Amino acid sequence: MPSYLHELLVLLFRNRSGAIADLLRELDVQLPDYDQVHTESSDLGNLQPAEYRADLVLFLVRGTLKVLGVIVEVQLGYDEDKPYAWPVYIANLRARHRCPVCLLVVTIEDAVARWAGKTIELGPGTRCNPWIVGPSNTPAVTELKEAKENVELAVLSAIEHGQNADIPLAARIASAAIVASADIDTERSRLYLDLILISLSEHAPEAFEATMNSLKYEFKSDFIRRHVAEGRVELVFKLLTSRFGPLNEGVQARVRSAQETQIDALAERLL
Repeated sequence: MPSYLHELLVLLFRNRSGAIADLLRELDVQLPDYDQVHTESSDLGNLQPAEYRADLVLFLVRGTLKVLGVIVEVQLGYDEDKPYAWPVYIANLRARHRCPVCLLVVTIEDAVARWAGKTIELGPGTRCNPWIVGPSNTPAVTELKEAKENVELAVLSAIEHGQNADIPLAARIASAAIVASADIDTERSRLYLDLILISLSEHAPEAFEATMNSLKYEFKSDFIRRHVAEGRVELVFKLLTSRFGPLNEGVQARVRSAQETQIDALAERLL
């Protein structure tokens, strides 16, 4: 079953499909001329009882012509079935829509990126080479202006670089993404804050702490403080539920009424 983090990452690209074209350009993929990007059904199966469903399918479109299909797969761990399924995704989409197709795998760990990026040998002289986005090739978005121009890329940058050994750099990237996310619509803002905080708390607790400190001392607006405080409470709820099961109303009320320092202490103990 896909994890919550997996689903949030898929939503990130579904919310702004143009971010996929940006990522492909960062990988030096030569894209055809196109007018727009739109999503398509992710069901890529044509055989029963086997089911093949990608995380997201997009098309670059010029006029009414589909000029490139992009299959997006969010891969948070190893899955030995995927090297067999991915070529099926490509072949079925290409045959169905009669246009070029590529596979873009997004992961947040370099080890998984190396595994997913291996050439898939289909048979003598026939190969499949996925494009990979991971920590080593995702641009580091540290400037707020750049983050606001492409919020989705900034959020992905925060997630990908959260485990960077340079903790201050990881914190600057995450802080820029959080502040940029505060200026968009409420639904996406909450989603992206959730995505950044969950990713950092699960995979990079040191970067999480540095980011919280950065936001506390560098960004003083009431709007940012409110979003960060809400994110902390929601994170504590998720951590408590994961460890102890569903929370009753009394526990939830105590957490919501806690002081900021108490929330921080509780989150640190849970992590």
